[in-house]
Amino acid sequence: GTWIFVVLETHFSKIEYSWLLFLGSHDSFSYWVDEKSPVGPDQATAIKRLARISLVRKIMKKWSVTQNLTFKEQLEGGIRYFDLRVSSKPGEIGQEIYFIHGLFGIKVWDGLKEIDDFLEQHPKEVVFLDFNHFYAMDNSHHCYLINRIHSAFGSKLCSVECVEYVTLQYMWEKKHQVLIFYHYTLYEEYPFLWPGNKMPAPWANTTNVHKLLQFLETTLEERSRYGTFHVSQAILTPRVKTIARHLIRGLKNTLVHRNLPMILNWVKAQKPGVMGVNIITSDFVELVDFAATVIALNDLLLEDDESST
Repeated sequence: GTWIFVVLETHFSKIEYSWLLFLGSHDSFSYWVDEKSPVGPDQATAIKRLARISLVRKIMKKWSVTQNLTFKEQLEGGIRYFDLRVSSKPGEIGQEIYFIHGLFGIKVWDGLKEIDDFLEQHPKEVVFLDFNHFYAMDNSHHCYLINRIHSAFGSKLCSVECVEYVTLQYMWEKKHQVLIFYHYTLYEEYPFLWPGNKMPAPWANTTNVHKLLQFLETTLEERSRYGTFHVSQAILTPRVKTIARHLIRGLKNTLVHRNLPMILNWVKAQKPGVMGVNIITSDFVELVDFAATVIALNDLLLEDDESST
């Protein structure tokens, strides 16, 4: 059944958000990409040329899809941080913006409405939306997108504050449910857009699970003690030769299945808190029980809290 995120426990209401542990999905919107669409402007020229062949686009789809669940299903599964990459469609009239990962996904507006519907039904839930890659967008596209964000969420949007002020109690009192992180200079003009540097998400860029875990350890140690949230990207990234060698199997069957147990073991060994993990993202979040693992870790915060009072 629906799993509502653990931080709703009132015990957590005064703990800073940057101390709590949240679950995120990598390339969150990529559960549906359109293999009939032109290849996106996030891809290299050589791939755009190859992708004129429909078989190549079918193969690309196997490597572009990093999630199987829709936004609604991810929210019901406990995901609260969404990694969002967006683009206009070059040549299309108007300023419509789409999610993108190699191929074009759904309209951003449709995704935002799906998230807002969930928040309407669960008024104590809070989500992080991290708009961190923009393609083929000028200032007018950005203004269009920012207005869409404002139309979708309205008073649910949390204005920029010192990170340490943001607790569940603060959000509930203000009736805020959405924190938007916007990695583009226009954020300065809108009080509800948090700067991208408040949500660092260092990326290991490796196919080797041992290198990934070492990288996650190192970047956690370097995490600035105050002033930001932090994303640990527990993901493996395919090389071109990985894709070539396993063309038909796709990302899930090649990299994810094989290495998830080791990644999950690393997650289980973490602690939330001021020097600990904050947001963990992964591909195909439903394949292992990340959710239950995250709950158990947040409970450690309560134990610490009780032992110190």
